[in-house]
Amino acid sequence: MITLTSDFGLKDPYVAEMKGVILKINPKATLIDISHEVEKFNIRMAAFTLASAAPWFPHGAVHLAVVDPGVGTQRRAILIQTHKSFFVGPDNGILILAARNQGLKHVYEITNHKFMLPKISSTFHGRDIFAPAAAYLDTGTQPREFGPEIKDLTKPEFVSAKKTSTSLIGEVMQIDGFGNIITNINETDMVQKPGEKVNVDLPNISLKLKFGKTYAETKLKEPIALIGSYGFVEIALNQGNAAEKFHSKAGDKIVVTAA
Repeated sequence: MITLTSDFGLKDPYVAEMKGVILKINPKATLIDISHEVEKFNIRMAAFTLASAAPWFPHGAVHLAVVDPGVGTQRRAILIQTHKSFFVGPDNGILILAARNQGLKHVYEITNHKFMLPKISSTFHGRDIFAPAAAYLDTGTQPREFGPEIKDLTKPEFVSAKKTSTSLIGEVMQIDGFGNIITNINETDMVQKPGEKVNVDLPNISLKLKFGKTYAETKLKEPIALIGSYGFVEIALNQGNAAEKFHSKAGDKIVVTAA
């Protein structure tokens, strides 16, 4: 099984080209689209999308992700092997959030031209390098055959929140379709229990919120902090749009402290 995540959209033939390459190499491949509507060049959004979806796929799945503003430059093409699955894409941070959640085993730079297309475009590595690599992995090719093992992965700041003695300092990863403000603060970082209060500082407002378990634990159109289905702290509005109300956007700093 191979999943695909990109910012290519469906207007152009880019996604179909990658799928065609995969199926020529591996006609029995099962291809699953996670999303091709990631905002153009938005590595943070792609990393979050992939990390949210990857846990729900079977053991051994190959996750191909391409949001690659540095295509054709010196940025590396990589393959990450975790305890559950494989991740293929550029070394720009797009893979690390999802892979880290599954426990890293090995990371390889993809350098072996045996597992690439004969002619490599400098602007479409998704088709010419990453799609073939995913296809060969899915047929059982050993990860070590793709190139040398490496240790120095690119790890953007959004990969994890920072802890101080009193606060958790993170950032907004995503605004979902309901307007929920989804952060990179993991549930394992929170010491507060449901029912307690937390102080939340966003760029445009400071809030004192109940830390709850469901959206409906507060009054209609009132805000609440909770752990969402992705396992991260969210700021939500009961049947309302928290991002609009608090003028919040992806990339905003957020600070959570005990009330």
